[in-house]
Amino acid sequence: MKPDPSLTTNDLLPSLERFWAVSAQKIELLNREYDDSQGSPVFTVAGKYTTRGWTEWTQGFQYGSEILQFDATGDETFLEMGKRNTVKKMAPHITHFGVHDHGFNNVSTYGNLLRLMNEGRIPEDEWERNFYVMALQASSAVQAKRWTDLPSGGYIYSFNGPHSLFADTIRSLRVLAVGHQLGHSIMGENDKKTSLLERLVQHAKTTADYAVYYGEGRDFYDTWGRTAHESIFNLNDGNYRCPNSQQGFSPFTTWTRGLAWIMVGAPEQLEFLKTIDDAELEPLGGRDAIEAFLVKMAKATCDFYIENTATDGIPYWDTGALNTHKLGEDVYQRESDPFNDAEPVDSSAAAIGAQGLLRLGKYLDDPKYTQAGLTVMKTLLSDKYLSLDPSHQGLILHSVYHRPNGWDHIPEGQSVPCGESCMWGDYHARETALYIQRLANDDPYYKFYL
Repeated sequence: MKPDPSLTTNDLLPSLERFWAVSAQKIELLNREYDDSQGSPVFTVAGKYTTRGWTEWTQGFQYGSEILQFDATGDETFLEMGKRNTVKKMAPHITHFGVHDHGFNNVSTYGNLLRLMNEGRIPEDEWERNFYVMALQASSAVQAKRWTDLPSGGYIYSFNGPHSLFADTIRSLRVLAVGHQLGHSIMGENDKKTSLLERLVQHAKTTADYAVYYGEGRDFYDTWGRTAHESIFNLNDGNYRCPNSQQGFSPFTTWTRGLAWIMVGAPEQLEFLKTIDDAELEPLGGRDAIEAFLVKMAKATCDFYIENTATDGIPYWDTGALNTHKLGEDVYQRESDPFNDAEPVDSSAAAIGAQGLLRLGKYLDDPKYTQAGLTVMKTLLSDKYLSLDPSHQGLILHSVYHRPNGWDHIPEGQSVPCGESCMWGDYHARETALYIQRLANDDPYYKFYL
């Protein structure tokens, strides 16, 4: 991609104002038209949100979007909407033992509400605060209990089972961080207490070691910043066996949404660790070592994104998919083309990855990453990707859910999926928009932790 070196957060404020107006219309449209009895909305087909039976991992994004809309605009209609839906619909997600997505569902709802109370944006209420705290404490323990021990640490395993580590889950570590800050831990047999911070660090280290490549000769396709969606372990002896991919093209290509989850998850944890005393980190390897592997992972993935993305900042869904060669050798020297006839773009990876680029840029004080993140968002806020059709329920166009399974809608006359939205893409576009808006207006820094 080609980051715009002159772009500032203030330059995006007019586009953000339009974005939030469109966002409000989409939230109201979805609430008016979507049938909740179907389950959580996941992605659109011909502009209408539908569900897909895999796991319930998107409902927190739906109601979290309502809370973010209030946060950005001050419109209390959306605050009440988000509160009501959180209380009515989110309880099953707190104790959902079958998913690795607690940081998605519950930090996006209960976590955002607690943050707003801490910021003084909503009135202080002791019982309401206790409600949010208890939900996050319980969610953090349920998430951390989903654990596979390794000789060198361990990881929170995916819904595929104890042998499976997903790249996505580093972003769900946010619920362990909040749980730790709230003084919580996991209690097991004979009252054995396990630290949530310990599990957070161990999972992050396992992700850094196995999900990310650093050009150090690990295999024939070892390139700085390439990622594997899934890492497979032998449960008999704890040894790593191979990379895999559930939603990408292959184990040896980079599914860009998996890449994006790591891009944002690692810098967020670096920010969080600033709140932790050195004494707490010493038994876990020490601050210097922990921060070093997180910085390396964040820089590698963000560098790979910049090098393997179209000039306007929108990536194709997988950097090595079957028909990528048909896009031409200059595919990363020109703007993204959602309507091409070879492979789809994935705007949801862009919405997620943009926040990672921005947070890493701020953490390192490195304009390389900051300008890249702003460039991505400038494109997502443009007519090319913002859903301006008032009958379309999605907010950000041209996302991809599961290309190998054929779950994505291909409009008549097109060769690849395009023109559709997804709940995680819409939510993360709102999150990144709020992040930029707060920086531009010198408002409190937008963070998930306390």
